Amino acid sequence: MDSLQLATTFLESELQGRYITNEHIVSLLNHLNNRFKISVEGKSVLDRPIYSVRFGVGKIKILAWSQMHGNESTTTKALFDFFNYLSSNESMANNWYTGFTFLSIPILNPDGAAIYTRANANEVDLNRDSFNITQPESKLLRQLYEEFEPDYCFNLHDQRTIFGTDGFNLPASVSFLAPAFDESRTFNETRYKAVAVIEAMNRNLRAIIPNQIGRFDDSFNINCIGDYLTYRNTPTILFEAGHFKEDYQREQVRKFIFCALWSGFQAINENVIVSNNLEDYLNISQNSKCFYDFLYKNVRIIDNSQEKLINFAAQFTEILREDKIHFEAYIVQIENLEGYVGHYEFDAEGALFNASYGNEPKIGEKANFSIGDRIKFINGIQYQQL
Repeated sequence: MDSLQLATTFLESELQGRYITNEHIVSLLNHLNNRFKISVEGKSVLDRPIYSVRFGVGKIKILAWSQMHGNESTTTKALFDFFNYLSSNESMANNWYTGFTFLSIPILNPDGAAIYTRANANEVDLNRDSFNITQPESKLLRQLYEEFEPDYCFNLHDQRTIFGTDGFNLPASVSFLAPAFDESRTFNETRYKAVAVIEAMNRNLRAIIPNQIGRFDDSFNINCIGDYLTYRNTPTILFEAGHFKEDYQREQVRKFIFCALWSGFQAINENVIVSNNLEDYLNISQNSKCFYDFLYKNVRIIDNSQEKLINFAAQFTEILREDKIHFEAYIVQIENLEGYVGHYEFDAEGALFNASYGNEPKIGEKANFSIGDRIKFINGIQYQQL
């Protein structure tokens, strides 16, 4: 089977949607087979346990962590899909058990995960605390890093739906980065090792999501975990799970992250490391902020008794309510939308805008309105033709 088939076969059906917390993963951790060792490495600000999962007995050591930002859960789902694969009798999984020691933290920020926020309970962004290490979660990750001495680090995140691939105007469904270790963004042997693994993952994903793989910005910040670890001469790879068409729950994108993990392990196992593929890496499309969730074009409004055509955009806000993430669309931009595209686009062809608050859209209002006499939008989406 290819990696996408494996991702589908070993998908962990108990983890669905965007809201993933400790409560969702504990029973799954308890049911992993004896290839895995589960530990509580420490506690969060609010005294929640932070679990680690150790697989394998090999000499190549990989350290990975997910949900450093509590509301970025796609890669946590993908980790459990990958654990299912590693639990199997697949020949490669058996080889990796003897070749690798894989230490992962499925949820580094359980307090943020519980209330679906980026920051921890002290309202600190843990990915801006990697040098100063003021928070218990940051100190825990640093201690694990020092004790484990990994050969590679995988830094697993989600990115917003606003990102597309430069030059293609397609969603950046997965993005990667070999982080910088200095202000000049120099490439050294450490970064080259990360680049080689990224290019192996990129080659695999190109066949699945062509032109939807991005390269994240490599501006240097020593307080960002990837930059700090590269500075410490550990090859580190940033994974960013992004948007795929109509996949707001990111059930397809989790499969792409599985594919990246699978092909990354394969590349490291085969020692496909220091090859001259920097040009290939730099040819991965740069992440571009070119998307809105909704884009409405050629909408007629009445402004000071004058009629004119405008474009406007709406964006989903993710809200935790009754242990589920609800997507609520709000108007966020009016005009100045040249170069932007929408995951959903509607051409009003000059029909008149109408909402309960007036005949022109207003930033901050919910995306509930009508276009013309017959088309009604609820929560940004065309709901009915009247």
